[in-house]
Amino acid sequence: MSLKDVKMNFLVDIATDLFICRSIQDVTIKDIAVSAQVGEATIYRYFGKKQAIVVYAAMKLQKEVNTLYFKLSEGRTGFEKLKIFYLSYLQIFIHHPEFYKFINEFDSFISSEDPTNSDVIDPYESVVGQYEKVYMKAYEEGIKDGSVKEQRDISMFYFATTHALLELCKKLSIRAAVLNQDKVIEKQAQVECMIDIVLSTLNNN
Repeated sequence: MSLKDVKMNFLVDIATDLFICRSIQDVTIKDIAVSAQVGEATIYRYFGKKQAIVVYAAMKLQKEVNTLYFKLSEGRTGFEKLKIFYLSYLQIFIHHPEFYKFINEFDSFISSEDPTNSDVIDPYESVVGQYEKVYMKAYEEGIKDGSVKEQRDISMFYFATTHALLELCKKLSIRAAVLNQDKVIEKQAQVECMIDIVLSTLNNN
């Protein structure tokens, strides 16, 4: 790892902590510079603008949760690997709800910036794309070993279920109860319910 990489990683660590403790929108380049004890020009030199360091922070968090929770290799059958995949969303919700809060802010922030800036977004999309690859591999294994029920369009199924689960986790992580039913139904139970529905659709046993 080069000296430049070490410095960039240090700045990303500082920025990520600030984004999580406060919010992406609230944290400025100056705030990051002060916390890192460097000049603002240093951050601009390495990242160009705030959008880039926000994306680096998102990639850092995605890699961390992937390493901690998405351990599909521990499953014996294809279905067991897919079960680990979906239950990872629940484990993150329980132990690291701040991740979903960050992702919610990240989506809003990137949408408000220039979403066509591929030089900034493409590296993040590449990291997120790894989830689909391991998912599809587990699905194919499940079809071969008979543990997974074949879906008409597995790509559509993947995106529909993961997006729905992610949006639910984001909503429950950041919002206080508004309706009476929100106070009655426990948040964790809602996530578990959605995962059960998805897994029952995939389970071939």
